Amino acid sequence: MTYTQQHLAEAAEILGRFDVDAIERTANLLAETRARGGRLFFLGVGGSAANCSHAVNDFRKICGFEAYAPTDNVSELTARTNDEGWDTVFAAWLRTSRASAKDAVKAAVMVEDVARSVHFAREAGPLIPIPQDAIDRLYDRYQHVYGQSGDARR
Repeated sequence: MTYTQQHLAEAAEILGRFDVDAIERTANLLAETRARGGRLFFLGVGGSAANCSHAVNDFRKICGFEAYAPTDNVSELTARTNDEGWDTVFAAWLRTSRASAKDAVKAAVMVEDVARSVHFAREAGPLIPIPQDAIDRLYDRYQHVYGQSGDARR
């Protein structure tokens, strides 16, 4: 089997594992959020910040959402980092954005500020929990898909 064939076979296998009901529930939640005028907030650093920026573009342009990522405003992000410190930059940004926990889509990033952001979101209203097993499955899938499996070709 060629590398391309293997890659496509692996992609098909991964797509076959998707929880269709969970995707439908998410789509319905997003539709309800948009219908009530809710907003989406995407948080990420490094490559995830770029993914968040792309998601903001797609949700705004294609789906008609009001969506934001604090990392899209480099001037504000770096000013907050300089003046207040990196450990509070996302939480401080959310506080000035009329953020609601119901409107937030949270991206997992490995920085202390995410905990502060979640704490702020909890203060603003109830959260919709993501079961730990779902988080673990996403993490495992991410590690495999993005080359953490040890395959030197990725």
